Amino acid sequence: MKLKLDLHDIYNRGQDIDHALRGIIDEAVRTKAPLVEIIPGKGSGQLKKHVLRFLEQKEIKALYHRVEKDSKNFGRVFVHFRW
Repeated sequence: MKLKLDLHDIYNRGQDIDHALRGIIDEAVRTKAPLVEIIPGKGSGQLKKHVLRFLEQKEIKALYHRVEKDSKNFGRVFVHFRW
């Protein structure tokens, strides 16, 4: 089961972005999902940087196994979990 979060609708609301990211990570932990796909979109790259900074936080990083930037689609990030 893969969870998906599309950030296009809230791209300019920082606190909502953090809340949505925390929500999808918590849901992945709760349901033991192996993969979360986060779509910050292509744009200027600022939203993707925000997502990656969020994922680098110590308490968040402890929850997942690794982050993969999609080599074929710049506007997509995968978060892998190991259960």
